[in-house]
Amino acid sequence: MARAAPVTSPTPRPAPLADRSEAVLSRLQLLVTRKLDGMLQGDYAGLLPGPGSEAGESREYRPGDDVRRMDWPVTARTTTPHVRRTVADRELETWLALDLSASLDFGTGQWLKREVVVAAAAAITHLTVRGGNRIGAVIGTGGGAPAPTRRWRGGAPPPGPGVLTRLPARSGRKEAQGLLRAVAGTAIQPGRGDLGALIEMLNRPPRRRGVAVVVSDFLAPAEQWARPMRKLRVRHDVLAIEVVDPRELELPDVGVLPVVDPESGELHEVQTADPRLRQRYADAAAAQRATIAAALRGAGAAHLRLRTDRDWLLDMVRFVAAQRHARTRGTTR
Repeated sequence: MARAAPVTSPTPRPAPLADRSEAVLSRLQLLVTRKLDGMLQGDYAGLLPGPGSEAGESREYRPGDDVRRMDWPVTARTTTPHVRRTVADRELETWLALDLSASLDFGTGQWLKREVVVAAAAAITHLTVRGGNRIGAVIGTGGGAPAPTRRWRGGAPPPGPGVLTRLPARSGRKEAQGLLRAVAGTAIQPGRGDLGALIEMLNRPPRRRGVAVVVSDFLAPAEQWARPMRKLRVRHDVLAIEVVDPRELELPDVGVLPVVDPESGELHEVQTADPRLRQRYADAAAAQRATIAAALRGAGAAHLRLRTDRDWLLDMVRFVAAQRHARTRGTTR
């Protein structure tokens, strides 16, 4: 439903990142560095700051604190509940699962959805690659088979395995820049990918505890990826970044609009002048996004939504600031 995209592009956009990756990544790195360093000062500031494992000082208990961190000797001496602070680990391993299937090669705002995926990866890399921290990625694209354009026949082809690529986790800014260049240069293939299989690549083989970030539009059925997300959360802190285009939420009133599914090639003409159809589309899109949010919440993942028509970096800064504020107040989400 909301996966269908207009055949024509209503808003002029720059060339894709893959065609100008070096220049774009240089400007993107400068933009991320200036904004994130200016608004999120402090070493080891990650998207999901963890409590660490090394024991530190004690402080008084606050509602929402993890009771497993209770400092019982201090509590007994002072008769006031105390919890033991922990020192964050200085070496963190972060893994990115980047969905670059055909549905991401679309956008009617300032960016294509795939450009937002690369931009988010650049911001996460900047926030995590410091002090010897390592970052790696798994990338999923379409199945590689040509998607014939044809009239709507009802129903959709089953998802294929897609093309999955693993980039090993390494430390250092030079290695991180190489990872970003590989991501930006990944060609989107036609055909459906398998988001569940992409996330499962972070579960096998088992890795040391760390941070896992899944960047996708999550338009695949929730039953395909919800279980791997729950398994991932057992061992890692998980952040889900959902990339959304405004045309996936509502249709404009532009008369007859040809739309095409970029993953299957299904073509259909939609009469957008019908207000009832636009309302049904908006209601169905809202229900779809609510289902995605519920599945991510059920998996225990932190959820960040980035839109192609908004300042994605400002949204990310607000998210990180909210996470840090929640952590200081004794809550984890």
